[in-house]
Amino acid sequence: MVYVLSSTGQPLMPTNRHGKVKHLLKSGKAKVIKRCPFTIQLTYVTENYTQPVTLGVDAGSKVVGLSATTENKELYASEVALRTDIVDLLSTRRQCRRARRSRSKRYRAPRFNNRVHRKKKGWLAPSIENKIHTHLRAVEAVYKILPISGIVAEVASFDIQKLKNDAITGCEYQTGDMLGFWNVREYVLFRDGHTCQHCKGASKDKVLNVHHIESRKTGGDAPNNLITLCETCHTRYHKNEIVLKARRGGAFRDAAFMGIMRWAFYNKLKETYPNVRLTFGYITKNTRIKNDLKKTHCVDARCISGNATSKPLDCWYAQKATRKHNRQIHKATIGKGGYRKNNQAPKYVFEYQLFDKVLLNGKEGFIFGRRTSGSFDARTLDGTKLSAGVSYKKLKLLERRKTILIERRATPSPCLKTGVSVGQGS
Repeated sequence: MVYVLSSTGQPLMPTNRHGKVKHLLKSGKAKVIKRCPFTIQLTYVTENYTQPVTLGVDAGSKVVGLSATTENKELYASEVALRTDIVDLLSTRRQCRRARRSRSKRYRAPRFNNRVHRKKKGWLAPSIENKIHTHLRAVEAVYKILPISGIVAEVASFDIQKLKNDAITGCEYQTGDMLGFWNVREYVLFRDGHTCQHCKGASKDKVLNVHHIESRKTGGDAPNNLITLCETCHTRYHKNEIVLKARRGGAFRDAAFMGIMRWAFYNKLKETYPNVRLTFGYITKNTRIKNDLKKTHCVDARCISGNATSKPLDCWYAQKATRKHNRQIHKATIGKGGYRKNNQAPKYVFEYQLFDKVLLNGKEGFIFGRRTSGSFDARTLDGTKLSAGVSYKKLKLLERRKTILIERRATPSPCLKTGVSVGQGS
C-alpha cells in the first residue's frame, strides 16, 4: 500500500498500483515524502476524492493497536510498543539526587517537596503522561497519511478491588486489607505470622526484617511486594547464599493505568479531532469471536473500527517508542579513586547515532549498539540480530532515528482468521 498526499499536503486515498506510482515518480509528478510507511506527494493539482475511513484505536498500557478501514478493505494496520523504563529511570534520578545532597560537597537543597507542592489540575505521573502522549502521536501519524473521517477508541475501567476479591460488595470496598494497622510493615509481619517465610523459624533468630521481593525502585512498597525474613536469612540472601522461592503477588499496574488514562486520552482526542467516540472491550470481544479472528492488538483495532469483515492487508507496521536523550551525566557506581565514569556516549560515532535505520546485506534494521572501533550491533525491532559486530563501512544509512521506530513486516497481517498461519513478528 502506497499512501498519497495532494500537492497541498492533504491525505488522499492510498493505492496499490505500484506501476502508476513508479511512473509518477519518474516523470516528476510525485515525490517521496516518507520511506516507512511509503508515502508520496503529488506535484500537480488533483481532485480530492476520498472515502469514509474509520480509525480503530485499541488503547493499552504496553501496546497500542491501530487499524484504519473502509467498508471493503483495511488500509493501515500497526502495533506500537510503549516505553516501560520511565519508572526505573525516574527512581534512578531520585536516588542520584538524594546521594548528591548527602555527600560532603556543596549542598543542593531539594527544588520542592512533592507532598507540599500543589500540582496543577489534571496532573498525571510522568510514566502515564508519556504513554498517553505516545497514543496521541500514533493517531496523529495515521492522520497525516490517510483521510480519516472518524475515530473509535476502546477504553476500559477496571475494578481493582473486584480483581483481588470477586465476592466483594457494598461497604467492604471501604475496608481494605490494612484496616486497623499503623503501617505497611506491621501489616506484613501480622500477615506472615511473625515468622520467617524462608526458614520458618529454623534459624532461631528473633529479629525480623521486611524484605522487598522486587526492587524498591520498580516494585514499590506494596504489601504484595514484601515478605517477612529473619535477619539471618535476610543477610544470607543479599550475600547470594540462598535463593528465595517467594514470588510477588499479582500487580495491577496495567489495570490502574487504564483506569487513569481512560478519560484523559478520550478528552484529548476530542479536543484535537472531530467525530470521536468510545467503545468497550466486551463489544470488541464479541465481534472478534463472531468473525473467528485471532486475538491480537491489530485485530482488536480492526474490530473496534466497525469493519471487522473488510479485507485485511498482507503486511503491517511494527513500531516501538524509545528514549530520546540520556540525561544522566555520570554512572551511579563509584569507581576506583572515588571517580564516577562518564555515562554519556557521543551522539555520533562514525556519523551514525543510536537507533538509526540502516541497510545491511539487503535487510533493514536499526543500530542498537555502537563501539568506537567502528563495530556496530544491528537488529530488527523484534530483537533479531542482523549482525552483532558489523563494520560501519558495510552499513547504508536509510533514515535518522526518531523517538518512535517503525518497520514494515512483510508477513501476513495479524488480522487474519484463526486458520491462517501468522509469520514472525506477529
